[in-house]
Amino acid sequence: MKLAIVILAAGQGTRMRSRLPKVLHPLAGRPLLGHVIDTARALGPARLLTVYGHGGGQVPAAFPGAPVTWVEQAEQRGTAHAVIQTLAHLGDADRVLVLYGDVPLIRAATLERLLAASADTGLGLLTARLADPSGYGRILRDGKGRILRIVEHKDASPEERAVDEINTGILVADRVALERWLEGIDDDNAQGEFYLTDVVGLAVAEGVRVASAAPDGAEEIQGVNDRIQLAALERQAQARTARALMAAGVTLADPARLDVRGTLEAGMDSVLDVDLVCEGRVVLGEGVRVGPGCVLRDCTLGDGVEVLAHTLIEEAEVGPGARVGPFARLRPGTRLAAHTHVGNFVEIKNSRVGEGSKLNHLTYVGDSDVGRRVNIGAGTITCNYDGAYKHRTVIGDDVFVGSDTQLVAPVRVGEGATIGAGSTITRDVPAGRLTLARARNQVTVEGWQRPRKPAPKEV
Repeated sequence: MKLAIVILAAGQGTRMRSRLPKVLHPLAGRPLLGHVIDTARALGPARLLTVYGHGGGQVPAAFPGAPVTWVEQAEQRGTAHAVIQTLAHLGDADRVLVLYGDVPLIRAATLERLLAASADTGLGLLTARLADPSGYGRILRDGKGRILRIVEHKDASPEERAVDEINTGILVADRVALERWLEGIDDDNAQGEFYLTDVVGLAVAEGVRVASAAPDGAEEIQGVNDRIQLAALERQAQARTARALMAAGVTLADPARLDVRGTLEAGMDSVLDVDLVCEGRVVLGEGVRVGPGCVLRDCTLGDGVEVLAHTLIEEAEVGPGARVGPFARLRPGTRLAAHTHVGNFVEIKNSRVGEGSKLNHLTYVGDSDVGRRVNIGAGTITCNYDGAYKHRTVIGDDVFVGSDTQLVAPVRVGEGATIGAGSTITRDVPAGRLTLARARNQVTVEGWQRPRKPAPKEV
């Protein structure tokens, strides 16, 4: 049977007190709706539709290229009204699963159980039992455990409010039956809206058995209505990630002090200290050690890499056995080969550093190619920017650069060369020899002008 999935994401979210549509607020580094779309896609639906409304085109624009049919609900008149907007876009789907864009932690495995439980009937509900069901609609069953109807909390009697089984709002229905039931729903209620939950009573009235399934944990069905709930779900999402990492053989110094704002893949026997923030896609090999207070963003670290405290690595690759930090910064385009050392207060940008090379102290290397077994002393700077353009520095294998050296690009340093401390290098350095460049007198060059890019031509 072909499955269509409808995600309801048109709500205004007034309690968020934000100009950003509620479903675009981030959870673990991704929009709330993004989590739901990913889960829905994991089920392999024939059609995936998302209903948007508040915020207009902001919601579809946030997911360029996503395999989603976007359906606008110009006037928000309830959940049933939202589903009605999608009927013309269901194609040849046989069943319809309804999810919510502000319920981000629902698991695909839970939804698969719901689909299986309702495979031989026209309607299935995801229900849950809560210690405190206040505010939720209650599931009312007969003496044989069959679902009869849903009663909203405000309409429930004291006996009905004592029921701890609640309606999550997530349901799956036979497509033809759903269309029929939607036609029978009216807006005769206090809110003047069309409620999707009314299909339960209509199904029961037709003699349709209502199947049910339950989630593994209450966090799966928790929605977001304000920033307090968003913060609580953030902790739930991070705890889920932490458990998965530990189950895969990763040691976390404190699981409550890890923030993954994207995806983190880590090999076994890796050890992650407190206050680590991972953004985008981060991949760690086996036996990686990351110290406290580090930020890793869209980077790959090979086996056995050690990252010391308070280091930022962004859009970079670090080879096996390398050591980085403390207080180091690897900027986009950095590629460190195996067994390199990058020490405290070193910054590298758009550069390749060869195997076994060391940059241990107070150094800036930008737009450079550094060979193997190179030692760069403290306070060395590659002067790669002339005020208008960037230029490259090329350093051969086995070079020794003394402390407080400036390499004014474009410049090449030959293999095995040694540069004396305090030198300002403006010309290529020959291989295998000692080069010194220490000015005796301070000179001001009259009439010199800094290079400038030509002004753009007027159109």
